[in-house]
Amino acid sequence: MICNKCEKLYTMSKRQTILYLLFLVSPLGMLGQTSAEKNSVRLESNDFFDPTQTEKKKEVYEFAVQYRLEVGYVQNDQRTRNNTYPNLFLHGGKIGATVDFVLPKHFTLQTGLWYSLATGQTAQHWRSTNIEEVQKEYLTHRILEHNLIVPIRAYINIRLWKKLNMFFFTGPQLQLGLVQKDNINQHLSNSTLDWLNAQNVQTQSYDRLKEKELYRCNVQYGLGGGFEWDKYRLQSGYDFGLNNLLKKEVPSGNMSEWGWFVSFCYLF
Repeated sequence: MICNKCEKLYTMSKRQTILYLLFLVSPLGMLGQTSAEKNSVRLESNDFFDPTQTEKKKEVYEFAVQYRLEVGYVQNDQRTRNNTYPNLFLHGGKIGATVDFVLPKHFTLQTGLWYSLATGQTAQHWRSTNIEEVQKEYLTHRILEHNLIVPIRAYINIRLWKKLNMFFFTGPQLQLGLVQKDNINQHLSNSTLDWLNAQNVQTQSYDRLKEKELYRCNVQYGLGGGFEWDKYRLQSGYDFGLNNLLKKEVPSGNMSEWGWFVSFCYLF
């Protein structure tokens, strides 16, 4: 009888031990599963996290072509070193279209075609020596100039705020003369008029280009800058004349044409 009771007690204690071990192990299994799930979520979140932020900082360059309409004011300065042609300021306007080729690093290469119309007036004084009383005499020159302009310029753009940009440009341009009419009015005595004709100085209205007194091609180099907001651009610049325009041989003959402009552009 005693042995049977011992056997029953042994069997019961064995079962209780197994149940007790299962009770202890099951929370550890649940804890391990929860930890695995957390690790899984953390690993998945790392798939969408870029610690270097390279994608956000990387600037994607896309080649583009932009077209602009431009209209503006021009002031041309004809500078001479002789008495045959007077120094002259011409005032007028220009209109045309440009093509921009967008390049990396905020650079743009621009070309296009403008038509320019400018006019100016000056008095060319002469002193008569055949009159007892010294008398000042002069010719009035009123120039009307028609040109075509082909620019080749490089732009660099600097972002200031939102859509507001500041830019600078430089580059050459070719000015092609179409007409340069010189309308002359005489205020001369007959003796002075005869002397000027003997010196081959023009005293009648004529076209300087048609008479082949000036070269049609004027090579200039320009510098400038401005501001841009969205599709609108305001700019100004100065173009320096590089070549002599006088085709006719005159004593100490030299003429160059420089220009200043301010223009408004619209991107379409």
